[in-house]
Amino acid sequence: MTFCYYFYKMKVYVLFFIIMFSSCKNEQEIKKDIKVENQKELIVYDFNELEPLLNIQDDKTYVVNFWATWCAPCVKELPYFETLNKEYKSKDVEVLLVSLDFPNQYDKRLKPFIAKHELRSKVVALNDVDSNSWIPKISEEWTGAIPATIIYNKSKRQFYEQSFNYSELKTEVDKFLN
Repeated sequence: MTFCYYFYKMKVYVLFFIIMFSSCKNEQEIKKDIKVENQKELIVYDFNELEPLLNIQDDKTYVVNFWATWCAPCVKELPYFETLNKEYKSKDVEVLLVSLDFPNQYDKRLKPFIAKHELRSKVVALNDVDSNSWIPKISEEWTGAIPATIIYNKSKRQFYEQSFNYSELKTEVDKFLN
């Protein structure tokens, strides 16, 4: 084999790598591409990106629900969070729905679910495989089971590893408003 053959082969490999890397999107571009019908986009976070949303220190009360489309009790209680989001918006309550669906299900399952159920609360997806690290940061009490909810404001914080009906959810949130 001649030098020209090796040189040609090397050019092919270099060209291949240039094409591969120039066509790769960075993480922010990928996040922006995940569109859903009822909100601009489905933002995908790792835990470090999500954590600031779990610790906002302003005058609002935050209700953060961890759920997944494959979790029947989660799906059953979602309408209660949606009702709370609508009825308590004027009381400075903000609902955040954190999906724990698997990344390969975002397009096939999560995005269609959000559209079909017309979710109006902010929905984000948590894609962080190191759950043994981030679960205790959310709550030392959390076993990792879902549904799970945090209700917090700048002076109070409570974790719930349970399902809610609307009356129960409203009762808990009201404790933060008084």
